[in-house]
Amino acid sequence: MAIYKLFPYKDTSLYSMYSTMNTGIDPINQVSNLNFAVNTSPSVARSLINFDTTELRDVLNNKVTGIWDADLKSFIATAQGIVEDSVLEIFPIYNSWNQGTGTYLDQPITTDGSCWDSPQFGDGNAWDIGGSLLGYTSSYDATYAPQGGGSWYISSSDGSTTYPTTQSFGPRTDKDLNVTITSMVEDWFSGSLPNNGVIIKWENNAEFNTNRQVQPVMQYYTVDTNTIYPPELDIKWDDSTWDTGSSAITILNQPNAFIDLAENPGVFFSESINRFRVNCRPKYPARVWATSSLYTKQYYLPSGSAWYAIKDLDTDEYVVDFDSNYTRISADASSSYFDIYMNGLEPERYYKVLIQVNNGSSTTVYDNDYYFKVVNG
Repeated sequence: MAIYKLFPYKDTSLYSMYSTMNTGIDPINQVSNLNFAVNTSPSVARSLINFDTTELRDVLNNKVTGIWDADLKSFIATAQGIVEDSVLEIFPIYNSWNQGTGTYLDQPITTDGSCWDSPQFGDGNAWDIGGSLLGYTSSYDATYAPQGGGSWYISSSDGSTTYPTTQSFGPRTDKDLNVTITSMVEDWFSGSLPNNGVIIKWENNAEFNTNRQVQPVMQYYTVDTNTIYPPELDIKWDDSTWDTGSSAITILNQPNAFIDLAENPGVFFSESINRFRVNCRPKYPARVWATSSLYTKQYYLPSGSAWYAIKDLDTDEYVVDFDSNYTRISADASSSYFDIYMNGLEPERYYKVLIQVNNGSSTTVYDNDYYFKVVNG
């Protein structure tokens, strides 16, 4: 498939109230502004996520063809206090940082990695403050917190791109983080910015806010979660082709159809790439005089108007949703087909494939129990 999922090699959260605490292997990342009744000082938390540069360059150099996009996704564990429209900001991080081995519940606290005060354990250096003229900055409120809480770029090195990327949340909106950070990844890939990952924070007017009515808290699963919801960076590109050769082909042009998947042994290794071929024909073919069965004739899905999606069989959630640009189905001289990189699917789980077809007059989704399992290897 033309969606390749990368998972972080490190992430953590920074807490202004516990400014030396490291939470590098905690299963939860937190972004929050809290006002405790016993403490008039607001407490702020921000999250850091980093994806491996070598893996990123391998994907962009050796797998991607043509124009691509990059989406950062982080999945919500709990959310509270979103009583008004609130905005999360995502910046590229300026300082390199250590993940550490702490969790939020450690007693005594673990101090062997990045924290509010410092990006590196034991070197005595604080996060750089920067300034707009330097192209990077930080923000904190000296009344309520020590200097720190990360530092981040506010523009690319040539000034052509400004940051942050943002996502707005309301009381009734989906709380998963899903933002396009293509420009940021392009800067990392080109080397114009070092890849130190991203920092996720509330916009300035929601941080260190003493209003008890403004206490947004978002807790997201980390790479150390025991769930199937670690953060991910989705690299997406259009790998579809349409080259059926010189032979005449017949296009499926009606919604009443049988659609089945070939080349599906049912079990795939997590590091494999599989090509699924699509067998399709009308459910009720017109009767004609012929010397062969109408039910063995190969039909093709319409060019540019058929897509696939993948759902987790247990949760019934889309792992890869239909995308008009990036899950388009291809065709060659044999049949319609699509490819899937299995690395982006959690191993030891079952999945099912759905096919969506637009035949000009209607759009139909075919959910015919096309199951497969991904295993480690």
